[in-house]
Amino acid sequence: MVINLGKTDSIFNQYIAELRDVEIQRDPLRFRHNLVRIGEIAAYEISKKLAYENKDVHTSLGTASVPVLKELPVVIPILRAGLPVHEGALRVFDRSQSGFISAYRKVEKNESFSIQVEYISCPDINKRTLIICDPMLATGASIVAAYKALLHYGTPSYIHIISAIASTEGINYLKRQLPMSKISIWTGAVDDELTAQAYIVPGLGDAGDLAYGDKT
Repeated sequence: MVINLGKTDSIFNQYIAELRDVEIQRDPLRFRHNLVRIGEIAAYEISKKLAYENKDVHTSLGTASVPVLKELPVVIPILRAGLPVHEGALRVFDRSQSGFISAYRKVEKNESFSIQVEYISCPDINKRTLIICDPMLATGASIVAAYKALLHYGTPSYIHIISAIASTEGINYLKRQLPMSKISIWTGAVDDELTAQAYIVPGLGDAGDLAYGDKT
């Protein structure tokens, strides 16, 4: 399932517009803050898909029956660009456990690249709901590599992927590589083009560099 939140008119699209804007991108604090907002809104929408149970809550005047989550999801960012989205998701699911996974592009001499997973810290995720935060779903290779690496920590019951911007090619790659009956992709826009270096067009550029500075 692919849910494009940008298809509905809301303030969400203002944040996507600011993420794309080359002038506003000059302010890394604002760029990170907009990614946090993306994470918050997507997490709120995801919360509507989770399982609930009624809980009696005692007030000073009586008792109220309130539907609350049966179980909190595990929230996992792909480092480093996924950290602000992760922060936003945790503001919604503020008692959730977190995992962390580092996936990066290893560029070869012929300018081709492969995705390398270098670091994982993760709780037991067997039969748990996961939220994976990765602001740019370009080729989809990072998500697939992260998914395969996370299986060493259990088989999740369902996975929600939050990406600010996705590419058509990346979504199609996930559909070929992953069990999509148990996965939902939440994005703010779907762009059709990728460059030879696998950057989304029009996209927004390198989210990690814009959020945290250039890397060498």
